[in-house]
Amino acid sequence: MTEFLQFIRDNLELIYILILAIFIGIEVIKHIPAVLHTPLMSGANALSGVVIVGAILVMLHADTNNYIALSLGFIAVVLGIINVVGGFAVTNRMLQMFKKKKK
Repeated sequence: MTEFLQFIRDNLELIYILILAIFIGIEVIKHIPAVLHTPLMSGANALSGVVIVGAILVMLHADTNNYIALSLGFIAVVLGIINVVGGFAVTNRMLQMFKKKKK
């Protein structure tokens, strides 16, 4: 517990920046119009693809006994894949709204 508190004391400025970035991100996302959702989702899919590749590279270069790096890499790959699949599903569903309906 003392190590955790020391880590927080040493990185207090970074924690403040992270909290501020979270609040700014929430405010920016709330004000995005629905028309821009599809292009932004495509961009998020591209970023998640980069996260997946980066996580795989970290896992490849990690020591086989470093379970923390392997676990974090695995979690990053899984969450990135979920984000990509969900993004494509949402994008496809939004694009279906603009197609003409067959009679």
